[in-house]
Amino acid sequence: MSASAATVPDEPVFAGCVALVTGGAGGIGRAVADALVEQGACVVAADLGTPPERAASTLARDGRTDVHLDVTRKADIEALVARILASFGRIDLLVNVAGMISRGAADDLGEDEWDRVMNVNLKGTFLCSQAVLPAMKARRFGRIVNLGSVVGKNGGNARPWLDPGEQASAGNVAYGVSKAGVHAMTAFLAKEVAAFGVTVNAVAPGPIATTMTTRFPPALTALVPAGRMGTIDEVVAAILFLLAPRSAYITGEVLDINGGLWCD
Repeated sequence: MSASAATVPDEPVFAGCVALVTGGAGGIGRAVADALVEQGACVVAADLGTPPERAASTLARDGRTDVHLDVTRKADIEALVARILASFGRIDLLVNVAGMISRGAADDLGEDEWDRVMNVNLKGTFLCSQAVLPAMKARRFGRIVNLGSVVGKNGGNARPWLDPGEQASAGNVAYGVSKAGVHAMTAFLAKEVAAFGVTVNAVAPGPIATTMTTRFPPALTALVPAGRMGTIDEVVAAILFLLAPRSAYITGEVLDINGGLWCD
């Protein structure tokens, strides 16, 4: 190999890929979208918090496009997916980050709050996945990564038997059930579409330093063997790993990112 050939940089991992990232205006979603752009992908970052009047009318052929999306509305999701397919002819990657936290005790959990959490975290993740799967299956390639949570595995981080006040600042039963549902959905979808070259995985973060975790009690952070909260960059790294072409034999996995808080 010549010296000049040896200095040719590697092609970006996601060069030419088209990605849809929900929750793209939030901490983790924005970081995932930006990381994918840096690695060559064309990214549509969809978020309820992106005002419709500020959303791009045309999808950029490269880089990142911010659009408005309510993941609880099936028709809106299908319209966005159709728009992406009309513009690019493909959707290679879907990262379902859109979600919401809910805190407090089961005694005080209202029916409306339960429904709201399930609609966003669980139904929204399913509807977005359902909308992109036909195109992925037709091309016999696709990567879906869902955002789960350690709270969907460990019954919650709070220790109400020691301090009932911890429950007020910790993810509640609705949040945990919604994320456990995301984990189960990941396994079901993974098996259904594996023969089409499509993988479906999830990440299950523990306490991560974001705007959603500003109320996380120090006493609960102290339960993490690593001795700290995780970072957004650490979650992004795990998501990119599962999206990468070389991860084709990994599907149905729920990857823990929690500093040892929960081990299985």
